[in-house]
Amino acid sequence: MALRCLSQSSSTTFSYLSKICGFRMHGTKAAVSVVEEHVSKMVGTGREDEEYADVDWDNLGFSLVRTDYMFATRSCREGNFEQGCLSRYGNIELNPAAGILNYGQGLIEGMKAYRGEDGRVLLFRPELNAVRMKKGAERMCMHSPSVQQFIECVKQTVLANRRWVPPPGKGSLYLRPLLFGSGASLGLSAASEFTFLVFGSPVQNYFKEGTSALNLYVEEVIPRAYLGGSGGVKSISNYGPVLEVMRRAKARGFSDVLYLDAETKKNIEEVSASNIFLVKGNTIVTPATNGTILGGITRKSVIEIAIDLGYKVEERVVPVEELKEAEEVFCTGTATGVASVGSITFQNTRTEYKVGDGLVTQQLRSILVGIQTGSIQDTKNWVLEID
Repeated sequence: MALRCLSQSSSTTFSYLSKICGFRMHGTKAAVSVVEEHVSKMVGTGREDEEYADVDWDNLGFSLVRTDYMFATRSCREGNFEQGCLSRYGNIELNPAAGILNYGQGLIEGMKAYRGEDGRVLLFRPELNAVRMKKGAERMCMHSPSVQQFIECVKQTVLANRRWVPPPGKGSLYLRPLLFGSGASLGLSAASEFTFLVFGSPVQNYFKEGTSALNLYVEEVIPRAYLGGSGGVKSISNYGPVLEVMRRAKARGFSDVLYLDAETKKNIEEVSASNIFLVKGNTIVTPATNGTILGGITRKSVIEIAIDLGYKVEERVVPVEELKEAEEVFCTGTATGVASVGSITFQNTRTEYKVGDGLVTQQLRSILVGIQTGSIQDTKNWVLEID
């Protein structure tokens, strides 16, 4: 079914009265109820015409900032997603009967919109986020938007919130596509319908001048994911144990947690929400995605960049003892980009790594950021221009 987030077929489309975008799901109150106001405000007059929102961009931080609009749609009984709508940013209303928390049936994605020096607004490889959500939905018996629907919904969300995309070099608009079960169900059963949301919040650059490198703690008790589970997709239920382990680690002064494999507890896998790489001379080593490790989009991109630069990249099992052999260590992810690791503590032994300019980590970070923001030629067609 074709999906149009904002019809452009007639000028009368933009003059209809305000309406409630509340979904009814076979008599059950929807998990989402938000007010959509006069659509002309999205493309016409008032604050939405401002180039930038009234934000202190130099002190942006990472706290949630309410933007202007979010996108919402839901699947019908046949699994196709209905035409959705851009709506004024509103509260998400949870109803136990709607099944949003029904046995962890929920998927999230994370992606960013960047503003280039020339004013263009760019998305980085959004089709990979769409494919990963579809893969996760298949594994969890969920309906999901098509790749084209996913991209179109994200584009419309960014366009409606264009003034919230930070100025060049000041950060990005972090986007959160969210898919969850929203049809009523009893017992152990999949939801009958699903809701797809996209909302965003401006965030600063994770690493900027003066930012300290990460210091990681190796978790030996609670594993990140088990073979045969849903570790290779961004399932909401995967992050339950992660939050508790991170809380304990941060209380001890660590930035994040590095997990070992669940089966042997002898090999490193990934950090809480990012992939990890070890640099040893001209070789870059990273744990292979084997069904428990998330195949990160930044991870995939950095590997391709490293190979193009002439580095040897090994995707394989990485014993925890190999941490002592690395010269540099870095993490990759949508939130962190390419983040330097200054130290890793395992069994009360702290290993330190090189950080700073002139290193492999900085080289890879600079090239990735350049492609994402349009300052380096995108020869791989990774960037989607949305204005």
